[in-house]
Amino acid sequence: MDENVRRTIVISAVNIRKGGTLTILRQHLAEMSEKAGQFRIVALVHDRKLCDYPGIEYIELPWCTKMWILRLWAEYMTMHRISRKIARQDGHIVWKWISLHDTTPRVIAEHREVYCQTSFPFLKLRFTDLFADPKIVMFKLMTGLAYRINSRYNDCMIVQQEWFRQALSKRINYPIEKIKVQQPAATPLCCRTEHQDNSITTFLYPSTPDCHKNFEILCKATQILEDKLGLNRFKVIITVKGNENRYAKGLFKRWGNCSSIDFHGLMSRDELFSAYANADCLVFASRIETWGLPISEFLSVQPQGRMILADLPYAYETSGLKGQYFNPDSAKQLAALMRNVIITK
Repeated sequence: MDENVRRTIVISAVNIRKGGTLTILRQHLAEMSEKAGQFRIVALVHDRKLCDYPGIEYIELPWCTKMWILRLWAEYMTMHRISRKIARQDGHIVWKWISLHDTTPRVIAEHREVYCQTSFPFLKLRFTDLFADPKIVMFKLMTGLAYRINSRYNDCMIVQQEWFRQALSKRINYPIEKIKVQQPAATPLCCRTEHQDNSITTFLYPSTPDCHKNFEILCKATQILEDKLGLNRFKVIITVKGNENRYAKGLFKRWGNCSSIDFHGLMSRDELFSAYANADCLVFASRIETWGLPISEFLSVQPQGRMILADLPYAYETSGLKGQYFNPDSAKQLAALMRNVIITK
């Protein structure tokens, strides 16, 4: 290819709409925006308003997130047509195609990378998951299959942690030397401290209202502290409102009357970092994560802050072995660690 011809990079992220994956998408597009003069950057997204940066061409595909079959059609049919269309426009094929959400699409490109953001294939399912979110079993199976399809065509696959690198290589029989570990970019400091009642211990668990986030174990532990230990000078803030989905409604129905639990709902970025600054302890109980962004965000605000984390590989890597760890199936163990925070504040 003529060195004077501007190469095209395509970032495919049509399924990313919320949570840590959206943060990663925004970080990635912000970096790509700075290279817009050097490359033609094309982003395939669900909704441009979620991640609008200068110098980037957007193709919106909101329809493909409605059903899995539409998502697969987009990955293996629509994106192939898009790659051919770009080749006709440029006079040469796409130089690099980067998929930011697990699947290796059927496209025409010189180089391909896939960012593996979903750890669901390694989630240990509970029977209660079938009631809280029946789709989770299918999602676990489909994601495991999606990692395999076309994976041999990738120049590399990118994960966020070493445990994931080893587990993925074994699961799909992909060369481990072609799997790179790339940790999320450091979170810029953004917080404010507000006056609060120092006699009350505040626990914070920020995450999306999905059943694998394991909010129920924190609710059970809170109930133990209230009913069995008689503690009431503490507050537990969770970013669940109670009406978002079946799982959230189940949480609110069972623990909505628990006086120590604040069903706050999702927070803006400023609200969240303010909450990090004012919390006495971060709790992160998720049963599976590719990274666990709230852990690193909390540490960026309170480097020596207290944390109680699920005793799982992702939490050890993200926290740098800081904090205390509990069995994510044991409300009693979590309650005991929370009690220690309350009495030693």
